[in-house]
Amino acid sequence: MPPRPRRRESTPRRAVARRAARPRVRLDNDARRAQLLELGMQVFAEKTYDEVSIDDLARAAGISKGLLYHYFPTKRDLYLAGLRKTAEELLARTDVAALELSPIERIRTGIDAYLSFVAERSVSYVSLMRGGIGSDPEVLRIVEDVRATMVERMFTGPGSPLAVGDHRTPRARAVLRGWLGFAEATSLDWLIHRDLPQHEIRDLLVDVLVPALRLAMGFSLSRDW
Repeated sequence: MPPRPRRRESTPRRAVARRAARPRVRLDNDARRAQLLELGMQVFAEKTYDEVSIDDLARAAGISKGLLYHYFPTKRDLYLAGLRKTAEELLARTDVAALELSPIERIRTGIDAYLSFVAERSVSYVSLMRGGIGSDPEVLRIVEDVRATMVERMFTGPGSPLAVGDHRTPRARAVLRGWLGFAEATSLDWLIHRDLPQHEIRDLLVDVLVPALRLAMGFSLSRDW
């Protein structure tokens, strides 16, 4: 009796075998979470909060919604985690304390770094400053912590005239917070219209800050500072 011809595996079975033979890259929990956080930050930098859905995020990550929910139970959780990381990066980018610069150049460099940073994240920055999820108490707390840190740097940073002597007064705090509000509003207008070069916005903010420092110090800032 002649031998039976060997049966050919069906296409689905061969495909399954090939997939099983491929090595799978498995990430530990921390690595996977960091990967998803980075992806979320990229997506939120390109679209506003309301334009992004969990389906979009899961699709971009190539995972199921269930796995995404395992690391970030809601879209808000992912957004807040990304916002905290963004806040940390902003403070790191604008920290010019270690640079060997004159006081005025130190300020100019710090403002330039701030403008470059918000320009890289213009969509999410405009959305945040115009409202939206910016009304969320946790979002407001993160933004407020950044503002408080920036004001504190003006009181303690090397080269700052406010770091010498006793200038931490309610008047000085109000002046600095007022200038910071002006800087945020000016940056927002610049990002929306884009009809001025960055260096002009930087110089405008510097030109407003120097008189503000004089006000904060009771006009004792030297004219050649």
